[in-house]
Amino acid sequence: MDDLPYFISRPLAVADPAVLQESERALGHLMAAEPRLELFGNVERADDLAAAKTVAHELLENASSIIVLGIGGSSLGGQALKDLQAPDARPQVLFLDNPDPVTYERALLSCDLKTTRFIAISKSGGTPETLAQTLIAADVLKRASGGNYLKRHFVVITEPKKSPLKQFAGEIGCPVLDHPLGIGGRYSVLTVVGLLPALLMGLDVPALRDGARAVLKRASSPASPTALGAAEHAALVRAGAIKETVLWCYSDRLKTFAPWWRQLWAESLGKSGKGTTPVAALGPVDQHSQLQLFLDGPGGALFTLIDCATAGQGPLLPEADAKRLGLSYLAGRRLGDLVDAEARATAETLAKRARPVRGLTVPRLDERALGALFMHFMLETILMGHLTGVDPFDQPAVEEGKVLARKYLESSG
Repeated sequence: MDDLPYFISRPLAVADPAVLQESERALGHLMAAEPRLELFGNVERADDLAAAKTVAHELLENASSIIVLGIGGSSLGGQALKDLQAPDARPQVLFLDNPDPVTYERALLSCDLKTTRFIAISKSGGTPETLAQTLIAADVLKRASGGNYLKRHFVVITEPKKSPLKQFAGEIGCPVLDHPLGIGGRYSVLTVVGLLPALLMGLDVPALRDGARAVLKRASSPASPTALGAAEHAALVRAGAIKETVLWCYSDRLKTFAPWWRQLWAESLGKSGKGTTPVAALGPVDQHSQLQLFLDGPGGALFTLIDCATAGQGPLLPEADAKRLGLSYLAGRRLGDLVDAEARATAETLAKRARPVRGLTVPRLDERALGALFMHFMLETILMGHLTGVDPFDQPAVEEGKVLARKYLESSG
């Protein structure tokens, strides 16, 4: 195995070698293009990290809770990073992405407003869900403190241009970090959008970017797992063999990584009647909810299983008790042995049912490994867009819904 923190352990055979060659050529052009995508150059930066560290230091002062206000790509990356954080870490970092009125009101009522800080994130600065949550939080704080020191409670991340969120930040005088202009929200986890929450959670942020850089370096060499992954997907789509793609993570520390990927894949590739429906699964729990369908249903899905080399990890099952209950196969085993066995069994059972399966093993799930996984799947998505003839960076259908929602609000006012 090379120095990357993950490797593909069960690659598929690409039926048409020409598809792999096409994917490798596309990846080569992508990596050699000048100017490079800002997404790639961003992981080489240090200035944005220095600015985020300064803001994080100020935000942490006397803070008991930090609430991140954002939706979609402005939140899911940070939530995926939070899954690495120790459960007893302080201060508590909460992500309120879905603007459910009951959930939001309960969150505001349950926190100590004097020591709660808010991070409002919107690339455009005009996301209505985030703006609504931000204005409500500011209003509650104003009424609780008479409007004093409001700027100490907020940090804004948005593009450096005129917008409602930028205007709000200017009016209260709070810190503003610039969202990169050339990086869309769903690709922004390795920018300040994900790195500021990561710093507040005490994560090793340089290691995140180091893992991403390792993937970019590997992408420039032959036999790239990224080119292979995109080629596998494209070959199956062109053959009419799949309409879905399932990411099945066998670790709670990747519980939100799969929903992050789901948004990335769906919003980037579901256009002009093209794309495959992304499905997020968590193992072993979804063996008891979705596996029956996956094995015995209509088929038409590619399965990517990510395991975290759990064999030998976790608490030990008491040998005598297990044997007394007729559970000799569990006697003397660790909990991680059970997860490892079930992950392998699921992959093999799917393969026996002629379901296309590939696997990724993460020997050590840490910040470097997670950074590598983020970059791998972003690259794979971009390549898949090229191979299927869609632009992986826009989202025209979503914009139509946003306009209609605004009309509904205006007409009912």
